[in-house]
Amino acid sequence: MAPTTDTATVTSRESPAEAPTKRPGHSHVNLNGPSTVQPLEPVRPRARRKYKHIAAVHSKHKTSCLSHDSEAAPSFLGFRNLMVIVLIAGNLRLMIENYKKYGVLICIRCHDYRRMDVRLGAALYFIIPCHLFVAYVIELAAAQQARASIQGTGKKRDGTATPGGSYVPTDQELKKFQSTWKLIAWIHGINATLCLLITSLIVYFFIHHPLIGTLTEVHAVIVWLKTASYALANRDLRHAYLHPSRREEDAVPEIYSKCPYPENITLRNLTYFWWAPTLVYQPVYPRTTKIRWVFVFKRVAEVFGLSVFMWVASAQYAAPVLRNSMDKLASLDLSSILERLMKLSTISLVIWLAGFFALFQSFLNALAEVMKFGDREFYSDWWNSPSVGVYWRTWNIPVYQFMKRHIFSPLVGRGWSSGHSSILVFLLSGILHELVVGVPTHNIIGVAFMGMMAQLPLIVFTAPLEKMKGINGRIIGNCIFWVSFTLIGQPLAILLYFFAWQAKYGTVSKQLIKP
Repeated sequence: MAPTTDTATVTSRESPAEAPTKRPGHSHVNLNGPSTVQPLEPVRPRARRKYKHIAAVHSKHKTSCLSHDSEAAPSFLGFRNLMVIVLIAGNLRLMIENYKKYGVLICIRCHDYRRMDVRLGAALYFIIPCHLFVAYVIELAAAQQARASIQGTGKKRDGTATPGGSYVPTDQELKKFQSTWKLIAWIHGINATLCLLITSLIVYFFIHHPLIGTLTEVHAVIVWLKTASYALANRDLRHAYLHPSRREEDAVPEIYSKCPYPENITLRNLTYFWWAPTLVYQPVYPRTTKIRWVFVFKRVAEVFGLSVFMWVASAQYAAPVLRNSMDKLASLDLSSILERLMKLSTISLVIWLAGFFALFQSFLNALAEVMKFGDREFYSDWWNSPSVGVYWRTWNIPVYQFMKRHIFSPLVGRGWSSGHSSILVFLLSGILHELVVGVPTHNIIGVAFMGMMAQLPLIVFTAPLEKMKGINGRIIGNCIFWVSFTLIGQPLAILLYFFAWQAKYGTVSKQLIKP
């Protein structure tokens, strides 16, 4: 009986003549030295097989490209290109449809603003920073008192000076410091509150144009945050100056040694903090050595171009959708409202992304370059956020740093839980969001505040997804973030505030554009 032969094994083996020709990795270019051309090996002709229909096509185990057990992850570059093409084609269709239905809606002279709006906005632009300089006067008096308590009295203090250079104050000295700080804190609080209160009242009752009101209100909130940071930081620096300690946990950051307290209480130091692109006060910041004016010009050009783009997109595309949504919202037609939200979500997201880039990438970098401000991490890759909490920690780093340094960390240090501290942080953030949105639109309806408070359960819900092993949890968390951000959050808030504006003034909703 003739022995059987495994044809699959035999045909899968290749003779040396059939093996593919291999070339040395550096046959063309020598990366370690001068580029020289190496001679190529002669290509031998492939041997012809006698049997063409018995080649072993299936000779080893293989997996499908998209299977989880695939050896190498496939590239989705082609799908990305497809999505970009579909996105461009879809938006081009919407642009053509918008033009055929409404024509050109851009009108430079059609803005409903009054001369009084411009005058009040310009006046507040110069008045608001005065509260920051009032804070400087308060800190200057406190610094002079602190300096006098150490150098000017001429008598020895009652505390204990240790050989290591620390000073242990007596209970009476601590009580005196606390009583003085309470007085200073009250004065700072009244000053900062007046800054926000006066601005909000003027914007709400006397500035009709929402854009001018928004810019003014945002300016007031920024100065309010800077004033609070200036007062709180100098409080700790003053305590460290009066009661020095060599313990590691009491150490003042090394960078502050270039301008120690009370030498930092100067008008020049405060003016730099006023213009610096940060909300957190430090006596010293990392600085660059020169100003790149070409870089500044490019960033300013980006701000101008993106501002024009946002204006055109708002007037030509967002406004008709909002106007057409008024009757649906008034009649509580839920299916139509959902359709309008989905239609509004695209243009609102595009406008928001353009505004984000214009502010955080272009404007703040231009300002940082002019001020020679070295730390320019104004945001991180928030678009990859695996949870809602990561988004709030990465999309607006200046505000995050303020909240963490002056609210969250001190509360945790006092024994609060991180959950309760986070609630207070979002409570304050919700109030500020309502002021920035509700006051300029003359409708304090609580939507912005409730939107911020609604982030807390989303943070709790998506936090476990961030910590899951593998990539699936992060993908789900990122999808939840984008859905809540683009479909439920911004479009719904814009629609409700626009409806409230129309219900109060009715300047646009008299003649609804037919969908």
